[in-house]
Amino acid sequence: MPAVVAKNLTRIFKSYRKRPGFWGGVVGLVCREYDRIEAAAEVSFEIEEGELVGFLGPNGAGKTTTLKMLAGLLHPTSGEARVLGHVPWERRDEYRRRFALVMGQKNQLWWDLPAIESFELNREIYQVAPRDFQARLDELTGLLEVRDKLRVMVRELSLGERMKMEIIASLLHAPSVLFLDEPTIGLDVISQRKVRDFIRHYNTTRQVTILLTSHYMADIEELCDRVIIIDRGRIFYDGRLPELVARFAPHKLVQVVSRQPIPEEALRSLGEILERGESTVRLRVPRDRVGAVCRELFARFMIEDLAIEEIPVEDIVREIFGQARR
Repeated sequence: MPAVVAKNLTRIFKSYRKRPGFWGGVVGLVCREYDRIEAAAEVSFEIEEGELVGFLGPNGAGKTTTLKMLAGLLHPTSGEARVLGHVPWERRDEYRRRFALVMGQKNQLWWDLPAIESFELNREIYQVAPRDFQARLDELTGLLEVRDKLRVMVRELSLGERMKMEIIASLLHAPSVLFLDEPTIGLDVISQRKVRDFIRHYNTTRQVTILLTSHYMADIEELCDRVIIIDRGRIFYDGRLPELVARFAPHKLVQVVSRQPIPEEALRSLGEILERGESTVRLRVPRDRVGAVCRELFARFMIEDLAIEEIPVEDIVREIFGQARR
């Protein structure tokens, strides 16, 4: 049985629309008008145990709403969901002990206390045996390199250190399913790398099922083989990341360094010119012509170096969103 099952999950919010002026406010007291906002519309997918899946979408696409329904924080307007065999919004204790939700823009640690005291509170809440708690704490703080920060006030920690503590707090009860909502948001490059390495290690060694949302495409490219893309509350792609690239990026980038300038006419016959310098050229070439173009370049010109690159995934996803909205 899949670890996470979502079937036609729909969540509609009602937003009060106030009429202008004083009398508009008076009328609104007795006769209110509402706008219906479809935050999630018939969202359906399945995630197997141990999978690490990327959940992509622009701001307001419905990612966080979907995660909150799967975590039981929101009741859907319609649809069904099962996480580890449980209905999330029933909020049963046996379910709450088996999942964790980490939100990069929300704090769960007490701001004016050292992180270790929040951890001890979580140990009591989740009824973790002291020996298991200490073993997990030692392992997690060692992997994330924050063991010396346990007794520092949370408000005095750097953003990266605080995010690591948030992750530790969510893993001390050894959840089987982990929902990560923007875990690297606002972090510097080094902190992002450390958090990504930790997520990969934890998923590999513990076989924890992870659903990850992020605006940093480096997170998705390095961690996720499968991606689910949502926009305006609806899923329009669910599949492997390489298939996404092949389907929505029919071109590759060819970077050429030559000993002498290559005539523009010759370049235009090979592909679309993106950049051109005295000795360097960057071309966009159809996938099925890359081999032929490279052979022709080496045969006709004095090539010093040649590199073939994929279109950045970030550009592909941006183009997908643009097409969907158009």
